[in-house]
Amino acid sequence: YISGLPQWQQAICQEVRELLHEAAPEVEETIKRTVLPYFVLQGNIAALQATKDHVNVFLYDPLVTDPEGIITRGHEAQTGRQIMIYEGQTINRPALLAMFREIIEHNRAGGWRKLQRG
Repeated sequence: YISGLPQWQQAICQEVRELLHEAAPEVEETIKRTVLPYFVLQGNIAALQATKDHVNVFLYDPLVTDPEGIITRGHEAQTGRQIMIYEGQTINRPALLAMFREIIEHNRAGGWRKLQRG
C-alpha cells in the first residue's frame, strides 16, 4: 500500500510506521478493509489511509489523551480519533509516540471498551 503512494505520502506513512514500532517493537502490521495498513497489539492501535491531499492516521481508542492538540477529527467519535497530516507538515513525533504508547497500554489492560466500563 505505502509503496504505491506519492513520495510525500510514503514519507509520512513510513515516519508514522517507525513511531508505532518505537512505541512497541512487537506491534504487528496487517491489512484490513482490503488494502489499508493496520497496526495491532492486543487490539487495533492505528491505521493509515492516504487521500488526495493528506494522510489520515486513525487512532483506535477514544480515551487517548491529546495534551498537544494534534487530533484533527473525531473528538466526539465513539471508537477513535483521526490525525490529518498534509504535505510539508511536520509530525509532532513526541506527541504521537506518547499517544501510541497510551493506546498500547490501554490494549494491554483489556482495551478501551473495558476501561470505559470501569
